[in-house]
Amino acid sequence: MGLQAVLHAIYPPKCLGCGELVTSDFGLCGKCWRETPFIAGLVCDSCGQPLMGEDDGGAVQCDECMTVPRPWSQGRAALMYQDNGRKIVLQLKHGDRQDLARPAGAWMFRAARPILRPDMLVAPIPLHWFRLLRRRYNQSALLSATVAKLAGLDHCPDLLQRRRSTPTQGGRGQAARFENMEHAITPHPRRMAKMQGRHVLLVDDVFTSGATLAVAADACLAAGASDVSVLVLARVAKDA
Repeated sequence: MGLQAVLHAIYPPKCLGCGELVTSDFGLCGKCWRETPFIAGLVCDSCGQPLMGEDDGGAVQCDECMTVPRPWSQGRAALMYQDNGRKIVLQLKHGDRQDLARPAGAWMFRAARPILRPDMLVAPIPLHWFRLLRRRYNQSALLSATVAKLAGLDHCPDLLQRRRSTPTQGGRGQAARFENMEHAITPHPRRMAKMQGRHVLLVDDVFTSGATLAVAADACLAAGASDVSVLVLARVAKDA
């Protein structure tokens, strides 16, 4: 009996969502899989919002992305931020469930395939040092590391830095979210050379208004990146 089989006999794989026994590591049981709102089909090419209609391979945008200028070129999301999707995000972000980064990163990689480009540089949205000290890890960096590994792309976890600790974005309207994030994220001075002339893929856990990603994308472009795309684990519904 191999080592993996022995470990499974002692510690059988359990569902990431409910803890029920499953057949493979880092998997979901049938019920939790059905309750996890994976995004598929036609999506907005800029933010990953699901759209009505058939996916014929052409790039389309949602109404919001046609109205609000996005400094990045393309974006995707793996899940909707509801039901089990919301639960997974909150467990990863606040519940110390770092084990969720591996399967979640794989879902994100699958969603990102249409926008991945050779020689992309993958980087997470940074946390302020004080929040990082309290949480002990940056959930976005865990996700970006998994995505970069699966895609075979360079990963720079400290490409950007958060200059000030911003109040939570929760409960703020779109304009207030953008104002709250203004000038909050800048390139790390020792990493700027890495993004010169390169396409940067920014990774975050949740997309709501896009304010955080916009500030980060602007920082990358100002530092010499040739283009920016974005990838998130979950996308808040427009009517949420």
